[in-house]
Amino acid sequence: MEIGARLKEAREAKNLSLESLQETTKIQKRYLIAIEEGNLHILPGKFYARAFIKEYANAVGVDPDELMEEFKEEVPKTEEPTEEHYSRMQRSRKNNNTDKPSSNFSLFPTVIVVLLIVGIILVAVFFISQSMSGKGENEPINQDGDEDVIINDDTSQTQDSETASDENEENKDSAANEKSEDASIDDEASQEETEPKGEFSTVEKGTGNTPESIVAYNYAGEEVTATLEAEGDTWLGVKSESDEIFFEEAMFNEEKSPLEIDLTGQERVFFKIGNASVLTITVNGVEMEYPVDSSTVRQNIWIELNQEAE
Repeated sequence: MEIGARLKEAREAKNLSLESLQETTKIQKRYLIAIEEGNLHILPGKFYARAFIKEYANAVGVDPDELMEEFKEEVPKTEEPTEEHYSRMQRSRKNNNTDKPSSNFSLFPTVIVVLLIVGIILVAVFFISQSMSGKGENEPINQDGDEDVIINDDTSQTQDSETASDENEENKDSAANEKSEDASIDDEASQEETEPKGEFSTVEKGTGNTPESIVAYNYAGEEVTATLEAEGDTWLGVKSESDEIFFEEAMFNEEKSPLEIDLTGQERVFFKIGNASVLTITVNGVEMEYPVDSSTVRQNIWIELNQEAE
C-alpha cells in the first residue's frame, strides 16, 4: 500500500471529507488530492511535501513519525530539520497603545480659578455687610441735639482685611501648586510617549538557499513582545535557545494573524520561516528588516534580545 492510499483510508475511516480536512490542516484541497493519488511532484518542493504529509497524518490520527519511517523510500528526502516537537503557543491581543493622562487634569486650573474668584466675591460681600452693620451700631445720637458722632473700630477692620488677604494668598498658592502638579504629570506622560522602543541591527548575514542570520534587538525596559503577521501561507516555527517552544512548527497564514509572543526574559530566539516574503516580524512595535532579501523565501533567523540599562 502506498502512503497516499494509507492516508486516504485513515481519512475515510474517520468519515472526513477533503473539504473538512482542508479546513483543519489549512492545506489546499488540490494538494491533499495529490498526496492521496501519490502525485507528490505537484507539491511545492520536498520540504513542503514532507510537512504536508505530516499535517495530513496528524489530522487523521496516524502517527507521522511511524508513517514517515514506514514509507521513507517513497517520501521525498530533505535536509531541513522537521522532527522537532513543540509544546506551547501563546496568543494575546494586540495592545501597543501607550496610556495617556486623563483630559480631566486640564480642567483643574480653570475650576480652581473660578472657585477662587467666587470665594473672593463671597468674602468681599461678607465684609461689606459686616462693615455696614457695624456702622449702624456705632452711630448713637447725642442727647444734646448735636450732630451724630461716628465711632469706627479701625483695629477690627484692619484685622479683618489682613485675614482676607491671608486667605487670598493661601488660595493662590494652592492654585499654583495644582498647576505645577498638572505640568509635572504632562511632562512625564510626554517622556513616556517619546521614549524609544528599541532598534534592530544585523550581526551576521546568512548565505545559501536557506540562510541562517543573526540580528540584535537593543531595548530599554522590562517587557518584550513579538508580533507576527502573515499575508499568505508560510511554514513557521519559533523557539528559544534552550528549546522552549513559542510556536509549534506548522503552517501560518492570515487567519492565524496577528500572533503575539511574550519574549520577556529571553536572550536568543530562533525563527524558522518557510516564506519570508509574506511574514512581518515586529518587536515592541519595531519592524525587523530581514538581513537577507525576503525574496529568499526560506530563512532561519536568530534574534538576540539585549536589554540596555535605563
